[in-house]
Amino acid sequence: MKMNIAVLFGGKSVEHEVSVISAVQAMGSLDAEKYEILPVYIAKDGAFWHGTALRDMEKYRDIPALLRESVRVEFVARDGKVYLYPADEKTLGRRAPIALLDVALPIVHGTNVEDGALQGYLKTLGLPFAGCDVLASAVCMDKYVAKSALQAEGFPVLPGLRVHSGEGLSTAEIVAQIEKQFAYPVIIKPVNLGSSVGINRADDSDALADALEEAFVFADAVLIEPCVQNLREINCAVLGDAESARASECEEPFMQDAILSYKDKYTGGGDKKTGGSKGMASLKRKIPADISAELRAEIQSVAVGAFRHLDAGGVARIDFLMDGATGEFWINEFNTIPGSLAFYLWEPIGLPYSKVLDEMIALALKRARHQAELTTSFDTNILASAGSFGAKGKKC
Repeated sequence: MKMNIAVLFGGKSVEHEVSVISAVQAMGSLDAEKYEILPVYIAKDGAFWHGTALRDMEKYRDIPALLRESVRVEFVARDGKVYLYPADEKTLGRRAPIALLDVALPIVHGTNVEDGALQGYLKTLGLPFAGCDVLASAVCMDKYVAKSALQAEGFPVLPGLRVHSGEGLSTAEIVAQIEKQFAYPVIIKPVNLGSSVGINRADDSDALADALEEAFVFADAVLIEPCVQNLREINCAVLGDAESARASECEEPFMQDAILSYKDKYTGGGDKKTGGSKGMASLKRKIPADISAELRAEIQSVAVGAFRHLDAGGVARIDFLMDGATGEFWINEFNTIPGSLAFYLWEPIGLPYSKVLDEMIALALKRARHQAELTTSFDTNILASAGSFGAKGKKC
């Protein structure tokens, strides 16, 4: 019997479109002999939609028309099981479920979805889900929190300064604060976004002020770091969980600008016939990265160690910054649900995309089995004597 897989994608995120690309790729690679694939598109207003048309990348050229071919749905937890139901209020009370779900595969990027919010919802429902659990999702999404956790354990990270928009400082005051700590050039990035959205390099105070204003459009907090000299980026993916994990091949992405941009990542390499982007798979890169075997092994070891330290799960891509002259490297950021699920880093070592997805689903079910064995309630009779606490909750 096939396993019913709800593939969730989209969401209230500036990386909404990237998520769609990644999800359509994944749905095309899931083993149709093993799984009944149920696409669940999260629109930008937060509504859930289901329909076979959601698997067709071409349909997203006209989303209103696509949604007319789809049905609004909701997740319903009942008797220890989770169902996908149509959300039509006119049929409330006499609806038949679309499917009894076995597991969810979130392929979402960015705030409100990758940061633990969606994972918390699925956990509350009781639906097993692939990828990081709630805490690891939240920690890894916040670049400053993740940096602090890794630094405390001795992992190589750059120094950083976090600035909140709500501190009441003017842009000029923030610039002065940064200039006291760092020399130019510096990198400015929203603290909780991916896909290089809102990230800029500043070589002087004017550029820094502009970069801060842009970053604060996307997030309430901004992270400032020193710029690495002779910059090369090396990325490595990890598959597994805190008990056991292994590293992929390393890659070196190529960038057109001083930093790897959204344009570099997603707007190139589209299909000539459809004009559709291939997502992260289209990025110009060298696989394997042109580094020594010793450095490759060291980066892979650090990637696996950091993955396990942050209690990550499923597939994550860890991005490193390296000084090309000295070979010194630092963890830049974690991508807990990387673009295209980083399948292009596993294929070179003999692990096809379909098998990566199989392992992610198996890991999700393993975690659910483990958590089901934990005690989540404590039998007491405290509510039976609730009257003794009085109307305002004060014990009489």
